[in-house]
Amino acid sequence: MIAEKVKFQLEIPLNSSKGVLYNCISTPSGLSEWFCDDVNIKKDVHIFFWDGSEESARMISKKKDEFVKFRWLEAEEDGEDTFFEFRIRVDELTGENALVITDFADDDEVEDAQDLWHAQVDRLRQVLGC
Repeated sequence: MIAEKVKFQLEIPLNSSKGVLYNCISTPSGLSEWFCDDVNIKKDVHIFFWDGSEESARMISKKKDEFVKFRWLEAEEDGEDTFFEFRIRVDELTGENALVITDFADDDEVEDAQDLWHAQVDRLRQVLGC
């Protein structure tokens, strides 16, 4: 039996407008600035490249200036109901934007996965200048 993946979320405040942030999470040029080295798109499949390796994910839903949601093709083929999502949350009191990342990992790998996301978002902060 395949071990169940554990869902986790990170909410990271980012001092950036929704439009700029959405561009960074939804376009090939935006994603290649912080998430990966390069992105190619074939229909609804995004092929992400990192240091010579590649992973493919299907964009399963999106809403302008709010969120994008992907499913790794490997997970899809394995019948896993997992995904990763970038969602922009606006604090109603302060008006500040935060990036909420939802992802799944094996129980013993959640901490490593969170560390990896924090490193990725540090790159995003540099790109955004915040």
